[in-house]
Amino acid sequence: MRDYDFNGEPFVVIERQDSGIGNFLLGITIGVGAALLFAPRAGTDTRRLIGDRARRAGETVLDTVNEVSDRVAADAADVRDRVTDTVDSARDAVRRRQDQVLDAIDAGRAAAAEGRAELERKIAENKASRREVGSA
Repeated sequence: MRDYDFNGEPFVVIERQDSGIGNFLLGITIGVGAALLFAPRAGTDTRRLIGDRARRAGETVLDTVNEVSDRVAADAADVRDRVTDTVDSARDAVRRRQDQVLDAIDAGRAAAAEGRAELERKIAENKASRREVGSA
């Protein structure tokens, strides 16, 4: 971290991690090759053995792919749920703020109406008192 200066700002570190499927297939290939080199069997037995191991390796690869696929699907569902929850929370907060603003507007209108009524009452009283002073 000493090589970079972020001025105290937060930052995100992204790490990339391979799934290991390529290494897995390489290991299978090396294992099959070693088995062929050291196998004291006849050609037909060796071919049958290679076929059986290739089928098992294929099944293992498919199982691994299915597991990774299921894990990715589950992670995507979790992320989708978290995003949905966050959006719902934000919507609720906006609605609450909107309700507060509307309540404040209504309260302001009511106060303005009360103020106007009070002002009109005072004007009427003032006019009435002037009439009384003027007629007396």
